[in-house]
This record gives sequence, structure tokens and C-alpha cells, in this order.
Amino acid sequence: MQEAKPPIDEEKHTSWVKKVMAIIAIGEAVVIFVGIQFIPWGRADINLPVKAEPKWDSPTTRETFFRACGNCHSNQTVLPWYDVIAPITWIIKRDIDKGREALNVSEWGLGDNEAGEAADTVRDGSMPPTLYTLFHPSARLSASDKEAFVQGLVATFGAEHKSKKKVSDSIRFFPAQKDNSGTDR
Repeated sequence: MQEAKPPIDEEKHTSWVKKVMAIIAIGEAVVIFVGIQFIPWGRADINLPVKAEPKWDSPTTRETFFRACGNCHSNQTVLPWYDVIAPITWIIKRDIDKGREALNVSEWGLGDNEAGEAADTVRDGSMPPTLYTLFHPSARLSASDKEAFVQGLVATFGAEHKSKKKVSDSIRFFPAQKDNSGTDR
């Protein structure tokens, strides 16, 4: 007579497989994380030379600008300690590139910029971004600092920018169609 083999404890086997799969997944994540640290994108062209600056209305406006905005809107970027960790360095580099494309006070007068919108974006609270101020507490502006800064930006960059787009234009999905009489429908 053959002896019946004891049934395999399926629960124990499943638990063991799950542990092995978790260890493999963690190992793969570590290898990928270490591997991307060797991709050198983003650090070489952070601090470029200053070519020209605007004529600031006061030293206070300039100081506030560089404290709250200068890391992304000038060539004088002070990088945080965690900037050496990929993919964080890639995100920071992308934000700096986007900021400099919109407004770069270190290359004043050398290209288009959105300086006229600077006061509006500070006033409405979209600049400096909340995520930026979480990691850079010195960039937070009190209500009085914010109002003085807005006035300084208007004095430095000129009249406030008023959007050329009407609100009704921004919510239309299709352009207005002209009927035969030439009026908008």
C-alpha cells in the first residue's frame, strides 16, 4: 500500500511566493533608482552668467524678487541639497526652464518675457507657487510684503498687464460663426 502524501499547505506556499515577488520588486526599484542617478541631465546649465538686469525701482524690490522668485526667474539659482537626487533634479530643471522662458531678469531686454504679468501673478497668489514656498519658507510673502512687492514690480516693469483675452473667449469651445448678415451668432 502506498502512503498518501500530505497535502501541500497552499496558504504557506502563496505567502512564500508573495514574499519573493516583493523582494524582487524592491530590488528592481533600487536598481532603477541607482541607475537613474548616473543620468547627468539638468545640472550643467543651471547657473548661467547674468547678461543684463532691469532697472529696479528699489533695492527692496530686487531683494524680494530674488528671495521669492529668483531661483526660477533668473540665472542666479541657488539649488537645494536634494537637487542631486534624480528624478527630483529633472523636475527642478524643468521648472527653472519654464520660469526662465516666461521671465528671466538676468537676460533683461534680450528676448520676450512676461514681465507685465509679474505683478498680477503675485497679487493673485499664483506666484510664488505653493509647492515652492513649502520647500523655501523664505519665499513666503506677508500681506504687507506682497503689496509692497506688487507696487515695486509695477514700478520696475511698467504698467500692469491686462489680459487681451475676454473671459467669454476663454470658455468658448468653437469660434463664433458669422451669419449671412455679418453678425456673430
